[in-house]
Amino acid sequence: MPSLADKRILLGVTGGIAAYKSADLVRRLQDRGATVRVVMTAGAREFVKPLTFQALSGNPVHTDLLDPAAEAAMGHIELAKWADVILIAPASASVMARLAAGMADDLLSTLCLASEAPLVLAPAMNQAMWRHPATQANAQTLQSRGATLLGPDAGSQACGDVGPGRMLEPLDIVDGLINTIAPEQVLKGKKVAITAGPTREALDPVRYLSNHSSGKMGFAIAAAAARAGAEVTLIAGPVRLETPAGVNRVDVVSTEDMHKAAEDAADDSDLFIAAAAVVDFRPAVVANQKIKKEDGSDSDVLQLVKNPDIVAAIAGRTSKRPFVVGFAAETEKVAEHARGKLARKNLDMIIANDVSNPEGGFNSDRNQVILIDDNGEQLLPAALKTELATQLIGLIAARAFPSAE
Repeated sequence: MPSLADKRILLGVTGGIAAYKSADLVRRLQDRGATVRVVMTAGAREFVKPLTFQALSGNPVHTDLLDPAAEAAMGHIELAKWADVILIAPASASVMARLAAGMADDLLSTLCLASEAPLVLAPAMNQAMWRHPATQANAQTLQSRGATLLGPDAGSQACGDVGPGRMLEPLDIVDGLINTIAPEQVLKGKKVAITAGPTREALDPVRYLSNHSSGKMGFAIAAAAARAGAEVTLIAGPVRLETPAGVNRVDVVSTEDMHKAAEDAADDSDLFIAAAAVVDFRPAVVANQKIKKEDGSDSDVLQLVKNPDIVAAIAGRTSKRPFVVGFAAETEKVAEHARGKLARKNLDMIIANDVSNPEGGFNSDRNQVILIDDNGEQLLPAALKTELATQLIGLIAARAFPSAE
């Protein structure tokens, strides 16, 4: 069983009905060997009494920023230095907003700002609050600064709504925490090349052809591969995402640029994952000046030529061929079309998803995918792309390098 032995976990509990689950979470963390101290916000104390957490953790519960009895009112600094990891569960929309803004207006937010320990959050809130653009922006801001989000889960909520926003179950949080701070090194010593994001094909100096890919899935996979011990090269199309820690990033724009970078990276790679959504066609001629709309003309003809098929080119190698994983972004007959692509392009594995699903696909933080190879199909239920990435890396590593298990 994976362990948290000797890990010092500072558990932040914020206001919300899911706070009752945090009591069980304390015990689950201790079962894995962790030492737990608890910080509660004023809102959390409306749902669960501090005495409950004191009895379970065996340590005093911290509630006030300026406590005269704690290190001459500097107890927050001692706590910030003590923690190996700060876990906030449940993490309310309010605390996520305050952390994203860099506020330090209570004990918990001050600890997060004063600590250099990894920050992990298990969001819990109403489904509409989770979907709100402000919350989504705050989540992305926190992740770009290195925070890890575990969940939320989807299902029935205490308010009667149904949708994403439920806090993960305590055991799932523990497993996610272990994967975050002490992931299995399933790709240790391996070199991995990953493509991510869209490509762009210029029509003229102003316009281009592209697609809606955000790059989030590919970037999440790159981060998960790095945590799993791999040396990662991330070939990124034009996206606005922070480079994951420990990842070497190569920025490209066109499909031909990505193809060249992919061929170079594949020469020295054990695993190639094509998560990018490349543009399949490019204009036969790129105008030197902005194309003008001619008076009296209601239509025009754009001549296109095929772009190189990057993943097929890598999979078709007769030498220096890595294990090749493709992606299939489909809008219908998802598994059927993906199986055809797997065979047609000589891939070792393919990951398919329905991009017409508003709960997944392009620009969403969540996804649901089907992993397909010669052994069959495996559905990975809807989850945050960061969580799916960790699952995918484990499954890909087991298939690509079975002797390493």
